[in-house]
Amino acid sequence: MKQKKLLFFFFSVLLLFCAGCGRKENATEGKDRYSIYYLNREETKIAEFAYYTDTKEPMKVLGELLQVLGQTPQNVGYHETISNFMITAFSINDNVVQISVDDHYSDLSPTTEVLTRAAIVRTLSQIDGITYVSMKQGNHDLTDHTGAVINAMTADQFVDNAGNEINTYENVNLTLYFASENGKYLIKAIRSVEYNSNISVEKLIVEKLIGGPIGEGLYPTINSNTKIESVTVKDKICYVNLSEDFLNQQYNVLPEVTIYSLVNSLVELESVNKVQIAINGDTGKVFREIIELSSPFERNLDILKSTYGGEYKEL
Repeated sequence: MKQKKLLFFFFSVLLLFCAGCGRKENATEGKDRYSIYYLNREETKIAEFAYYTDTKEPMKVLGELLQVLGQTPQNVGYHETISNFMITAFSINDNVVQISVDDHYSDLSPTTEVLTRAAIVRTLSQIDGITYVSMKQGNHDLTDHTGAVINAMTADQFVDNAGNEINTYENVNLTLYFASENGKYLIKAIRSVEYNSNISVEKLIVEKLIGGPIGEGLYPTINSNTKIESVTVKDKICYVNLSEDFLNQQYNVLPEVTIYSLVNSLVELESVNKVQIAINGDTGKVFREIIELSSPFERNLDILKSTYGGEYKEL
């Protein structure tokens, strides 16, 4: 009799467990799963937590995910991503989520800021049809702790293993080529930059060239409105995909100066021998009706030979 009671108790518990599993499956059935990324309490890494919703319309999903990012997760080892600052506006434009943060965002430490940005981008880029996440602070472009403008971001811009690697910072000396005063030659400049290492050095170089020089006697070469679509390296060829703005020159420099400002700067890296330039993925464009972009470019040192005698300026 005692054995029968034990068997009855065992099967009763088993039935309750199975019923609980069924309820759990029914609770998520037909819903879309999203990974919500939160920061750990030590603010050294981020981790993903499952979230289910039956909301389908992208704009409503965006609002819902932002709300969840501002909520405290059940795991006590983590805290909300949107913390100590507020989202003041958000929208969707084609395949880009655009969000604005308030002035308190500037109070985040460099480490926390990178982790926060990674968590937001990874979470929001899961929305159907979304490829990029763009952030602004008020009406101004968002900048990192070095003052560099942060362009639209993709989830794969951040390291895959959502850990300490995201917040590592490195210092690198970049060799950048800017225009001479008359716009006919290039001048070599060395700039020391501290950057978060989830961004490739190749992309960092392109960003700094678009941002322009900071030293005296150096002049910009690339339209400052140019957007970076992608920068990748394969077989020592650096593929630089830029927006249409690159074709619209706003500075009085020779076409060769603009092209080789980009090429010579990138070829300074051991990882790059040639540079292929594309405009919105198209290599069939002609830059300023003179230079065809159809083939990769190699380093051009002749453009350094000038009245400056090849003088190198250090930033």
